[in-house]
Amino acid sequence: MTKNTENTQQTTTVNTQAAEATSEALTVLVTGATGRVGSRVAEAALAAGHEVRAASRSGAVPFDWYDAETWADSLRGADVAFLAFQPDVGGPGAAEAVGAFARQAAELGVRHLVLLSARGETQAHPTEAALAESGVERWTVVRASWFAQNFSEGPLADVMVEGGELVFPGGEVLEPFIDVRDIADVVLAVLAGGDRYAGRILEISGGRLLSFRDAVAEISAVGGREFTYVPVPAQAYGAALTEFGVPEGEVEFLIELFETNLDGRNAHVSDGVREVLGREPREFTDFVREAVASGLWKG
Repeated sequence: MTKNTENTQQTTTVNTQAAEATSEALTVLVTGATGRVGSRVAEAALAAGHEVRAASRSGAVPFDWYDAETWADSLRGADVAFLAFQPDVGGPGAAEAVGAFARQAAELGVRHLVLLSARGETQAHPTEAALAESGVERWTVVRASWFAQNFSEGPLADVMVEGGELVFPGGEVLEPFIDVRDIADVVLAVLAGGDRYAGRILEISGGRLLSFRDAVAEISAVGGREFTYVPVPAQAYGAALTEFGVPEGEVEFLIELFETNLDGRNAHVSDGVREVLGREPREFTDFVREAVASGLWKG
């Protein structure tokens, strides 16, 4: 699942190969610029010397996927754009919104659109197709594995800190958790790469398979605070979300997403990070050490 919701204070490290590809200064529109991935894409683009339009519902550049009146002002004059659909790229209305946005981007002369998608999420395929069929000059889809930062930022992290446990319908499935800074570096390299990655679907992941139980155990071992992983059925998790006030339609979608995307289909490593950046993905243990050093997961 690729939800980008909360701000981050961590610094994006720009890969050398990605930086070398950015010889032309670009105006980069970043949607979801306050989210986990969008914030890192914006930081990486700024560090590489590009002009960034950080677009979000509450940002300096007003943008809302559900308000088409906000699209033109954000797009006009942009060279390239990063698309992070909220709340999920495979959710209801995503294909229609992304398709309409991409068509408007093409009309306004935006040359390259990169869509953040998710590995194994068949629900996202209509949205990916809508981008490909939009008529934009260049498009690329980046399908990412589960974010490592889901353990350190956002609602799952909040629950861990408050209750000392992660209750989640992940079973014992294996996942190559990816550091979102790697996603940002890949996105920037693609946006600055001209035709090199145009018309492609890139699958990226971390370099090591871990279960959610393994991940929580590593956080406990490095952080010095014991956390417990409690796997639950997707339906039970959905019922809890309903009690917390999540809309019924969104809960139904999330239950379907958890039952399919966490069925083991993603228990493999993808080589997209190595292909695009020429290096190995960041290690999950290194992510945990950095997060602990910054004061995360304290009781």
